Order: sequence, then C-alpha cells, then structure tokens
Amino acid sequence: MTSKEPTSQEAKIRIEKLREKIKDLNYKYFVLDESEVDEAVRDSLKKELRQLESDYPEWVTPDSPTQRVGSALSGRFAKVQHVSKKWSLQDVFNEEELRDWIERIEKYLPDQSLFDDGKISYIGELKIDGLNLTLHYKNGSLERAITRGDGVMGEDVTHTARTIESIPLMLTEPVDLEVSGEVFMTKTAFEKLNKEMLENEEEPFANVRNAAAGSVRQLDPQVAASRNLEAYMYELGANTLAQQPESQSETLKTFQRLGLRINTTYKILHTAEEILAYRKGFEEKRDKLNYEIDGIVVKVDDKTLWPRLGFTAKAPRYAVAFKFPALQSTSQILDIQVQVGRTGTLTPVAHLKPTEVAGVTVTRATLHNEDEIARKDIRIGDTVIIQRAGDVIPEVVEVLKDLRTGHEKLFHFPKVCPICGSSVERKEGEVAYRCTNLECFAQKSERLFHFVSRDAMNIDGLGPKVIIQLLENEMINDPSDFYGLTQEDLMALPLFKEKKTENILRSIEKSKRTTLDRFIYALGIRYLGEQGSAELADYILGKKGHPKHYSLEQLLAFIKKLTIEELNNLEGIGEKVATSLYDYFQNKKYLELIQKLSDRGIEIEIATPKKQTAILGKSFVLTGTLATMSRNEAKDRIKSLGGKVLSSVSHDTNFLVVGEDPGSKVKKATTLGVKLLEEKEFLAMLEA
Repeated sequence: MTSKEPTSQEAKIRIEKLREKIKDLNYKYFVLDESEVDEAVRDSLKKELRQLESDYPEWVTPDSPTQRVGSALSGRFAKVQHVSKKWSLQDVFNEEELRDWIERIEKYLPDQSLFDDGKISYIGELKIDGLNLTLHYKNGSLERAITRGDGVMGEDVTHTARTIESIPLMLTEPVDLEVSGEVFMTKTAFEKLNKEMLENEEEPFANVRNAAAGSVRQLDPQVAASRNLEAYMYELGANTLAQQPESQSETLKTFQRLGLRINTTYKILHTAEEILAYRKGFEEKRDKLNYEIDGIVVKVDDKTLWPRLGFTAKAPRYAVAFKFPALQSTSQILDIQVQVGRTGTLTPVAHLKPTEVAGVTVTRATLHNEDEIARKDIRIGDTVIIQRAGDVIPEVVEVLKDLRTGHEKLFHFPKVCPICGSSVERKEGEVAYRCTNLECFAQKSERLFHFVSRDAMNIDGLGPKVIIQLLENEMINDPSDFYGLTQEDLMALPLFKEKKTENILRSIEKSKRTTLDRFIYALGIRYLGEQGSAELADYILGKKGHPKHYSLEQLLAFIKKLTIEELNNLEGIGEKVATSLYDYFQNKKYLELIQKLSDRGIEIEIATPKKQTAILGKSFVLTGTLATMSRNEAKDRIKSLGGKVLSSVSHDTNFLVVGEDPGSKVKKATTLGVKLLEEKEFLAMLEA
C-alpha cells in the first residue's frame, strides 16, 4: 500500500501540526529537562517537517523549529548573549545521506590540489549525550559559563559550572578564550543519583541527558557538585591565542595544552568507508562506555576551508551529526489489515508510511490485538511512535494525538475470518480472536511455512511462494506431503528448473534426520516456542536414555502416556503450555500426522554429549552474525555438547555469544552481569 503526495493545503495543515508538537517537545526537553518521548522520536518528527518544508517552501516561516537553534530560556537565570553564535548540526542517519553530504563538500571544494594526496581529511568525534556549555576565560581564568539557549542568548550557569572538576578554573596560559563542549553524567553517576532519588521518594530522571541538564541548572551549586558532572570540550570560539590552530585536530591538541579536557577517541578519516567503520566501531562499543553517545560528529578537519563551505540558515556545511540507528521513530498509519496465523490467531497489522528504525526500513507494525488498539486508541491516519529492538517485530508504542486532524478513522475488528469467511471466537480469559476453521488456507499455509523454517526442519528452497504454489496445485495438504514430492511434481511448477528442483529434493531428504527439539518445534504446537521444545525434548530423552537414533513410533508411544501433571512439572513449561501440549498429544488428527511423518522416514538423531565439556550444563544466548557458522549451526553445536540455547537474556543465562551487529541483548547482559563471549572465545569453548 502506498501513500499519495499531499496537496499544498494538506501539507500546510501537517506542517503546522508538526511545528506545534516539536515546539512543545523542545520546550520540555531544553527548558524543563523533561523527555516526553525518546529523542529519536523528536528527530523523526523534525526530519519529516524538514522534508515537507523542502517540498512545499511556500509554507516555511521564520519561527519554524527547523529555522532556529535550541529553544526558549527557562527564565530562572540571567540571560547572556553569546560572543559567537551557536549552530546546530545537520543530522544524517544512513550511508546514503553521509555520501550525499560528502558529495556536497567536494562540490564546494573542487580543487583537489588543496588536500594531501588529493583527499579531503575529515575528523570523527563522538557525539556525547549531554548539555552544550560555552565557557569564557579572561586572562586564563574562568569568567563565565553559558548554556546554548536559542543559539544567540544563553543562560548564565557559572555557579554550577565551577563545581565540575573537569572544567579548569585556570588555564595553563593567560589567554582570553571562548570554548564550547558537552557537560554529561556518567552511567555510574546516573544510576547512583536515581537510586538516591528513589530512596528519598523523588521522581528519578528519565535519562542521563536530563540528569546532566537538570544538575547544571540547579540554583544551589552544592547540589550540582554532589552529582559528579564531567565535561569534554570540542569547539573553539573567539580567542587571543598567539597561533590559531588550522585544523580541528590541532584545536583539540591546543585544548589539551591549555588544560581543557577532550575526548581522545577522535580520529582522522579520509573516505566514506573509513567514516562508516569509525561509526560502526563505536556503535558496537557504546554499551561498554561509561557515558551515553548517540552517534558521531564528522567535520572537515582543515578549518581554513570552513569559511569557503559556509553555513545554511541553521547549520554549518563543514560538519554533520551522523547518528546511530534509532530504535524508535515516527510514521503514519495508512491502513490496518488483519493477518491469520498458523494457530488461527487474528493479528491486526498497521501498514505504515515507510520509515527507518534501527537501520531498517519499516512499512508494517503489529498492533497485537483488539484490546491493544482500544487501549492505545489507534486509528487509521494516526501519527505513531514505532519501536524495533533486536529481532522483535516493530510495534506501535504510542499515538501522537496532538497531530490528529479529525480525518482519522476508527478500525473495526472483523466478525469473520478475512481469509476463509469462517466465524471467529474469543475464548474467556484470552485477548486474541481465532478463526475456527482448521482448514483455513491462511492457517494451513502458515503451519507449513513454520514446519520448513530454519529453526524447525530447515528445508531450504521451500519459501512461502513455493508452498502457496504447492497448495494451490493441491500437491500438499499437510507437512508429511513434503516428503512425497517428486522431481516431476516440482518441475511442473512455474520457474522451476532442474538444479533448483534437485536442491530442494536434496534438502527435503536431508531434513529426515533431525533432532528431537527441532521436530517438536516444527509441529507448531500452540504456545510452545523453541526453548520449550528443547525442555520437552530433554525430558523425553532423559526418560528414554540416549540411543543413537530415536524413531517417531517410540516418540508416539511415549507422548501418549504424558499426563497433564507431568507436563506441568517440567522446567520452563507453564500451565498454559502444558495444557496445549496435552491437548495436542491427545488429538487423534495430530497423532496421525506424526505417524505419517514416521512412515515418510523421519527419524530423530541424538548426539551423545561429551563428558565434562566447557559447554555441558551451561546456557547460551546468541546475538549478531557469526563469521564462521550460521546461528542454527551454533545452536546445534551447543546442544550436541550438552548446553542449552535460550531465546532471551536472563539471570539464568551463563553466556551471551556476540557476533557482528549485535542487538540490545548486549546491554541487558552487561546489566545482569552475564559473561560476553566474542566469536573467537566461543569457538575455543566448543573445542575445549
């Protein structure tokens, strides 16, 4: 589903709504030190406003949030005019936007002979999440400290700045100097402060940026002094230095000489690839730093070129803030449609105006169920905050009701299945509606998709499109039919050639030898996930010993005898899952399916765990991409050595295996004290 371009009048209404919302968020963020939403949400709204104003310049006004820096002053402190105007930086969020910025730099600086090796040198610095502060030194002595304010006027907070130990009261040289930087609070200090506030029954700060800003704006300097604020300097303004630094890197070295603290992680870079690598490196390390960063700042290092590059109405052209992928963003709901899952669950899905979240373009988000839509008051046409963390499906977090125009539409949940037209039911105590027709095409196809998936039977080549073709041509009806497919069957399908057919048949044959946990998971039993399947498999094998092979007839004989009490007592199996398991294994239709799979040659292979390995009895969680093996191969290796693989990090996790581009699990593992294993360490454990 696509969205049509708004008319000029529609754009005007949207622009006005966005301006009003952003101004309100800015006031709370800059003046009240409150965060109503994540900063990434504010960035997303500003990005949309900038794009609309670019597309419809007739509606640009001087008081738009895109045309100014910072926000209004709080009124509690003396107002002071900045000697040098404070500029905001243009934000870029991805590789394409970075390369566009570099192209513009090269366009403004066409004479390559100006640069070493014909290349422009850039400098990368960390973008620390704190409060911008400008310091004025007179004859080397700290005279005044001013907040950014609106970029022209700031607030005098000298009384609190003097309590920050990393801000020198005297420089090493008697110069007049205007210097700007970031005041921040370490994660350790932030946790300590919030703990104390909770103990005193005070409202804790939402994040480190708010905590730093609130501390700097204290009327009592003793309060600020007790909060262990720190500062890094990075920008030079008016000064009486005998020799002016000609580059940003020289500026930072000059600051060090004068006794000003800098962040030493900066790096000289020459290409987009080097900039991307620098950013990626710190995106991976950010959880290990004791201060919050939300990206990097990239500048042309040669300051003599800055005047040639100049400024836009709001930002310098010589620098950009290259932000990390946001876990939250904003979008508009274009439509709400209902999907039917393998167990018949009806799930409403929001179809969104495309937006980028956590580095991925998102066009859909789950709305979970009818109750959730009502609770959040979600309507078609709403502007919403969406969230994506790790491998989790994007979801709608909140509706920005301030942006409603009155044209939004209520969504009415269907009374019948949208696929087969059968009646739907909602059982007492449940939130989901379900299609009552087990032969519903959607349910059947989803069950088959699940059966062949990587974490289940892992049959390559049988994607959703192929399975739907097989269903429509009546070549399959249930999972056992995959094992009766022939070369002639597949070659009869459109776009199927001999090599593709051979690969699929080979993968089907290979899947006949599988592990018990994979087979149980492949059955698609309601409420039973990958971890629960592993727990049940361990229990069955513990009862049956560890034969080299395990037939499905043996499995059938065993599971028929399982009692509801026995299932309830299994570790990791709750009452709801136990009931679902018992009902499944008492259902004649499902037992017949297991027998049919047995008749097709499915057999369980059991690897006897090595004794006293480093893996035996330990629990692992995987995140990111491993270079030497797939995630499924890693899981199988762990299980074959007697270890457990969990889906999420908890106090029960022994190790988190960290690959390339890890998700949010790293932060949680660090918080819980779970040991992190780099791939090299993990491989060593497998061989130990």
